[in-house]
Amino acid sequence: MSTEDETVKVWDPFVRVFHWSLIALFGIAWWSGENHDMERHRQAGYAIFALVVFRVFWGFAGSRTARFAQFLKGPGAIAAYLRTHDGETPSDGHNPLGGWSVAVLLAVILTITVAGLFAVDIDGIESGPLADWVSFDAGRTASEWHEAVFKAALAVIGLHILAIGYYQVLNAHNLIGPMITGRRDRAKGEAVEDVKWSPVAALAGIAAVGALTWLVMNGFKLG
Repeated sequence: MSTEDETVKVWDPFVRVFHWSLIALFGIAWWSGENHDMERHRQAGYAIFALVVFRVFWGFAGSRTARFAQFLKGPGAIAAYLRTHDGETPSDGHNPLGGWSVAVLLAVILTITVAGLFAVDIDGIESGPLADWVSFDAGRTASEWHEAVFKAALAVIGLHILAIGYYQVLNAHNLIGPMITGRRDRAKGEAVEDVKWSPVAALAGIAAVGALTWLVMNGFKLG
């Protein structure tokens, strides 16, 4: 068993809570939509919206490995990673390929949730909280996007799972354990420090995202 000195903290608690909560809520949203339980579907959608918006905020204000600047790299960095990666040395957080898969997944899920906020069903009975801000035709288009992009999300999630399996089985890199505990084994000679995060930034982000989500749920109607 690794001691704390032999491990390094690579994921802060907010990244980990986001990861596992998103999996659970996405499943609830899918199940409730398939079973026409629209109240639960909306509630799951609001929670997903809040999670993703906070994750975007945390991508700028969070810990080292949570920040977009740390894992969103250009084509040159990706090519260098593919050319030099030995399959044994762990990455500090997301590698350049994994980072872009996270960005795509965030964009796809945010698109689904935002489209759902404006969506209207064919009878005009069920609708998102922001449907009053657009025409019926625009609401129907949003509903079509909500369904179509969901299918794209399944493909992106499938690729994400395959990538995890690849590293887990072929490279013997345990990516799941660190996303639970926050820590991974430290490579020989590795001097990277534990990630640190600001409680003030976290509380400010939670408060702002909570307020925004409340406004969205109420259709930006204060009265």
